[in-house]
Amino acid sequence: MNKESLIERLAAEAGLSKKEAEKTIESLKSIIISEMKAGNSVTIVGFGTFLPRTRHARGGVNPQNPKERIQIPEVIVPKFKAGKTLKDALKS
Repeated sequence: MNKESLIERLAAEAGLSKKEAEKTIESLKSIIISEMKAGNSVTIVGFGTFLPRTRHARGGVNPQNPKERIQIPEVIVPKFKAGKTLKDALKS
C-alpha cells in the first residue's frame, strides 16, 4: 500500500474527503517527526511506539578503498516497537 491508496482508504473508512484524509496523514507524520527530533517517543496504544535511538560513533572501512579506515559519526535513528494488539492481529 502506498500513500495515495492509504489516503483513499482513510477517506472511505472515516467519511472524510481525500484532502482532509491527506491533511490528517501529513499532520500525524509531522507530529511524530517533531516529537522524535525532540527526543520523545510517541505511543499509540495497541498499535505501537515510535522511538528515537542513538547509534553510537564507530570505526569503519571505506568501501572504495578497503585499506582506509574511516570514522562513522553518531546518528539518531527511528525505531518502531509494535504494540500487543498489532502483534496479536498478525499472529492469527
